[in-house]
Amino acid sequence: MTTPPPYGAYPPPPPVAYAGYYGYPQYPQPQPTNALAIVSLVCAFLFAPLGIIFGHISLSQIKKTGEEGRGLAIAGLVISYMITVLTIVVVALSVLFVVQVARDLESLDGLTPGYPDITTAPSPPVANTLPPFDPPKTLGSNCQYPATTEPASKPVKLPQNGRIATDPALIRATITTSEGSVGLALDNGKTPCTVNNFTSLAKQGFFDNTKCHRLTTSTELGVLQCGDPTGIGTGGPGYRFPNEYPTNQYRLTDPALKIPVLYPRGTLAMANTGPGTNGSQFFLVYNDSTLPPTYTVFGTIDSAGLATVDKVAAAGVAGGSDDGKPVLDVAIKSVQVG
Repeated sequence: MTTPPPYGAYPPPPPVAYAGYYGYPQYPQPQPTNALAIVSLVCAFLFAPLGIIFGHISLSQIKKTGEEGRGLAIAGLVISYMITVLTIVVVALSVLFVVQVARDLESLDGLTPGYPDITTAPSPPVANTLPPFDPPKTLGSNCQYPATTEPASKPVKLPQNGRIATDPALIRATITTSEGSVGLALDNGKTPCTVNNFTSLAKQGFFDNTKCHRLTTSTELGVLQCGDPTGIGTGGPGYRFPNEYPTNQYRLTDPALKIPVLYPRGTLAMANTGPGTNGSQFFLVYNDSTLPPTYTVFGTIDSAGLATVDKVAAAGVAGGSDDGKPVLDVAIKSVQVG
């Protein structure tokens, strides 16, 4: 008789199979990293807007597929957004800076509506006369005299910059020449920056012992030009400044700026080589003359002064032409202000 095994032993169970292996369970395989998450992070540094697009697409795919790379996608989004915002701020500031610089540069030429003494009122009617004076709101508030590439023809200090008072409206001055005296009434109420320049040069003796180098006797133009220490028409104080009246009565693009108007006999005006290039040279109008309104009128000449200029004009231009060096060798001995 066969004896049963103690305690009713049972045969051992067969081994458990897991995925082809017996006795050892297999761990689940890791999910691949989402490719767009990597692309998003790379694009964040190369082109941030693409990083934003790929980052959002990547997060959407990871949510559906369970792929790895969520952290990479979020990092790409954060960096992309930061770079994009920073770029927008930098571009905006750069544009503002460029616009401001452009305005400043144009203002030096007296050619911009942003310059304080340029008005935007409708241009005056074209009647071959100087326009009525409409005071700009910031007249004389910021007179500037930036340096030119050409050095000063004679040692001189810059005029006072910044605000210049328009009171008194008129400032008296006298030019003593070798042919007689020329009395002036400087129109400080209309052209404070220009008058400030003229009086500064006069007080420093810049005009002393200089010659009036040019006389014009044509039917359209009757002027005597002075203020150049070199005596040949190319000299100046080494700086320039913008136009004032009548140029500041017109808009920047107004075609009337090119149409000649009447500069009447007795006018004192600045000579220039274009708007915003005023320096030390000025001209005395002894006959009604027609010029574009781009020459600053900053005063008038008294009757005795006109008689002196008439004498110079009557002697004519050297060589018999109607424009050039006057026959009379007119020298400015001094200019007194007040």
